[in-house]
Amino acid sequence: MKSLDAQSLENARQLFASGDIDAIEVGTLKGLQAIHTRLFAGLYDFAGQIRTVNIAKGNFRFANCLYLKEILVVIEKMPEGTFEEIIAKYVEMNIAHPFSEGNGRATRIWLDMILKKRLLCIVDWQKIGKEAYLQAMERSPVNDLELRFLIQPSLTNAVDDRDVIFKGIEQSYFYEDCD
Repeated sequence: MKSLDAQSLENARQLFASGDIDAIEVGTLKGLQAIHTRLFAGLYDFAGQIRTVNIAKGNFRFANCLYLKEILVVIEKMPEGTFEEIIAKYVEMNIAHPFSEGNGRATRIWLDMILKKRLLCIVDWQKIGKEAYLQAMERSPVNDLELRFLIQPSLTNAVDDRDVIFKGIEQSYFYEDCD
């Protein structure tokens, strides 16, 4: 039997291999929920559902669940016309952390779909080291400049290159210490 992480990784690959990713709304909460559902359906009872409990990672507390729905509406309306605006929206969604588990994996795919639609590029996640990424994300609520400088040189216009996409998904799971 496959581990939860291995099954989720396979679900992520299948989302792209099937072309179903192209039917998901880009830059919306509904789209993020659809991505999360596809990654974790059958693995978590809460797949695609907005969390109703408060969560934290280390010393950082994510958005309070009492205000989460209102916060998500504001984030969804954020502009996404430039690279800087897209990263700002991504950072805010990370701070909100709408799901009980699996936020990073789902939001990195969500980010790539926004970049693809708006700027005709995606992140080649293989070019971004785990420690550098995690440190930049940790500091991003204060200032997203480090994250932008980390991601921008790793953008590629290979938006339909399965090798780049699938290896990027594997790297994304590596950030989360998944199999």
